[in-house]
Amino acid sequence: MLCEDGKTKYHLILLPGDSDSAEWQEQMDWAKSIGGDLPNRIEQAMLWARLRDQFQENWYWSNETHHRDAGYAWSQDFSYGHQGNDRKSSALRARAVRRLPI
Repeated sequence: MLCEDGKTKYHLILLPGDSDSAEWQEQMDWAKSIGGDLPNRIEQAMLWARLRDQFQENWYWSNETHHRDAGYAWSQDFSYGHQGNDRKSSALRARAVRRLPI
């Protein structure tokens, strides 16, 4: 993966385990507690394209807050591949990732 600067590269590691449905902040805290982070929107699209069999057919939180409304965060549907935004108080699943700089 490339960082936003287009120069810094990193490996994206999908951590084992799947967190049951919970609000966004709870999922962010869960990911941190196991030494990871939630994937961003670009990473989620890549995970959908390459590793969708590692996810339940459900919606998963990203780590990105919506740019126009801080009460919403972006999510990825691992049934059909859609991305959307949901209220942070909604209960969605989560998978954690770890980024290792190259």
